[in-house]
Amino acid sequence: MRTVTHRLAEYIVDTRYEAIPDASLVAAKRFMLDTLAVAWAGSDAPGCREAHALLVDEGGRADSTAWAYGVSGKSGGRLPAMSAAFINGMTSAALDYDGIGSGASVHVNITVLPAAMAMAERLHVSGRDFLSAFVIGADLTYRLAAAADLPNAGFHYVPIYGVFGAAAACARLLELNVMETRHALGIAFMQASGTQQANIDPSLSKRMMSAFAARAGVHAALLAQRGITGPAQAVEGKFGLFTMYQRGDAALILDQLGSRFDNVLGSIKMYPSCGANHTSIAGALELIRQYDLKPDDVLSVDVTLPPYAARLVGNPYDPGGDAQVAAQFSVRYTIACLLVRRRLGLAEIEEDAARDPDINRHVGKINVHIDETQTGTRGPSVIRMRTKTHGEISTQAAHVPGSLEMPVSDAEIQQKFDECFRRGVHPLNRTQIETLTTRVRGVGNMADMASFFDGILT
Repeated sequence: MRTVTHRLAEYIVDTRYEAIPDASLVAAKRFMLDTLAVAWAGSDAPGCREAHALLVDEGGRADSTAWAYGVSGKSGGRLPAMSAAFINGMTSAALDYDGIGSGASVHVNITVLPAAMAMAERLHVSGRDFLSAFVIGADLTYRLAAAADLPNAGFHYVPIYGVFGAAAACARLLELNVMETRHALGIAFMQASGTQQANIDPSLSKRMMSAFAARAGVHAALLAQRGITGPAQAVEGKFGLFTMYQRGDAALILDQLGSRFDNVLGSIKMYPSCGANHTSIAGALELIRQYDLKPDDVLSVDVTLPPYAARLVGNPYDPGGDAQVAAQFSVRYTIACLLVRRRLGLAEIEEDAARDPDINRHVGKINVHIDETQTGTRGPSVIRMRTKTHGEISTQAAHVPGSLEMPVSDAEIQQKFDECFRRGVHPLNRTQIETLTTRVRGVGNMADMASFFDGILT
């Protein structure tokens, strides 16, 4: 039967590299570099060192690079493919600085890229084969998320849809046939899980959802290769994805499948914070800069958000537990920080900033309201400030820098990459950053992905 799941398996197996448009290949390289950069910076974020240490203790084959930890001669630089996919998925997500879909609120690359790179290194495939798998897996993830009905019921897009993309990329790299690939998708579905409770109760488990999905994708494909079977209708079945998580439109998933590649629809984040915060960041910065506001000029701030955004970032701010996660998922902290520091960069989500009394004394000024008529995931956000010197001022922000609607310059993006690569457990110097950037841009010419990091991690 050529069910939806079967047709997806055919697409994964049959799509030729030559059929992928140049724009999709360029986008894949840009998002690859973005994901590597944010993973580098996130490698020493709370929880990541500990997770890496556990994987090193577990041991196993040195198949794949644990990106930022992969310094030549150091323990834990290479791990089994599933372990490498896990830690690279975790560090990629840790700072919430990775790219996000435009039109579908899904973080595509932090699941698909760690799985695809881990498998590509394990198998010693070419750069062309790796790129094909990465594009196909990212396209599938985006299609599944974009086909889902709104509003979201409370599960998390990243592990639910990302596990399919990760499994697709790995099945492609393993050269599984259509039936084996369909089984890989079914096995991946058996491992799909994760809810937004980790956002609402700020915890380090939030940054592991992409890790679970990346590892599960590798595992699913390897199991299918060994003859393990999965449900044939993982997407559309009676108890499949559409029934158990969110209703979706199969026609949207299959629309121009194999001729249109939606991996181009991602956007580069310019702030290390939940995407639901970004319109509020843009709006608040606009008012602060336009009126040259000082923190004590502002008497109160009213933020009006769509329900989806409000439930992720509109809760009371409490840095008493995992302070960094709390800061990343609080619009109250975000705006208070902007009032004091006039920026939201990597330094502003460090624990000392999240607990900074000078910032926290302004948190109580921020009031969150919900506009039930809005169905967006990131906006619009309406910001109203009551000030001493300018009375009431307001703005509405629907788009953010780095999105398809508000593109930023290559120089601004490179500035982000440079800042990220200079952080983490093993900061890179200028020469290493330039070499890695060149390597990514020319990845399609590589003969063996196992040598991708050669000459960089020394």
